[in-house]
Amino acid sequence: MTAITESSGPVIVPPLAKSPGYWAGVWRRFKTDKVAVGAGLVVLAIILMAIFADYVAPADPTRSSMLRRLRPIGTPGYPLGADELGRDMLSRLIHGARLSLFMGVVPVFIAFFIGSVIGVAAGFFGGKFNTITMRTVDVFYAFPSVLLAIALSGALGAGITNSLLSLTIVFIPPIARIAESVTTQVRGMDYVEAARASGANALTIIRVHVLGNVLGPIFVYATSLISVSMILASGLSFLGLGTKPPTPEWGLMLNTLRTAIYVQPWVAALPGAAIFITSISFNLLSDGLRSAMDVKG
Repeated sequence: MTAITESSGPVIVPPLAKSPGYWAGVWRRFKTDKVAVGAGLVVLAIILMAIFADYVAPADPTRSSMLRRLRPIGTPGYPLGADELGRDMLSRLIHGARLSLFMGVVPVFIAFFIGSVIGVAAGFFGGKFNTITMRTVDVFYAFPSVLLAIALSGALGAGITNSLLSLTIVFIPPIARIAESVTTQVRGMDYVEAARASGANALTIIRVHVLGNVLGPIFVYATSLISVSMILASGLSFLGLGTKPPTPEWGLMLNTLRTAIYVQPWVAALPGAAIFITSISFNLLSDGLRSAMDVKG
């Protein structure tokens, strides 16, 4: 409170109300989207399940028993049945979430950092540098992501490390394209021109004025690629180019259970259901974040 003295006496002036910040507004808008909040809770539950799999899983996911192979859902001691080697499906699904999430999230976030650097630099400096950089990116962007991932994994060889590298290369071009697009728009803003006129160098302008305005849209787009990355990683494991047995992973589980689809179709469909639920949850969460960050909306 501020007191201003006038001839008629002091006048009390109330302080100006502090306006909420941008991220506070994002959180407020996100909370009103029940679908996005529900999807976020599902994603959080899956992440926690994967982290604490050793404590949540009821049995050893690699312990087999040929006497209990292909048990149906609801079997005592096997709430989600048993696979072709008699291993507990619930335990394998819980432990499989670790590697499936790892293969879905890590390549996207590595590509996020690399693609953002490439796209922001190309969009900010423009000219021939932009042309050369983005035409090089377009060479990879021209291939369908599934075909490119299979080709790279086949060339590099099977394994988790090569699958991570292949998926990272697949996602760098689209993220770089989005980064270049939003950076080109921000580059022409008045505050960037004012910073140039004040004598600020390029790195300072990018760090202070550009990154804060472009990383949000790039990050939201990157989160939408997590579901694609999970599906591609599962596809590589299904084709024998990713995870190797007996490691539990949802795509590999689909591969090993495909011969049991006529015997226990519901058990064989469980890994696919896990992939679908996780992928759609990440998509809905990404859509909610995009809407919440849209100030005009």
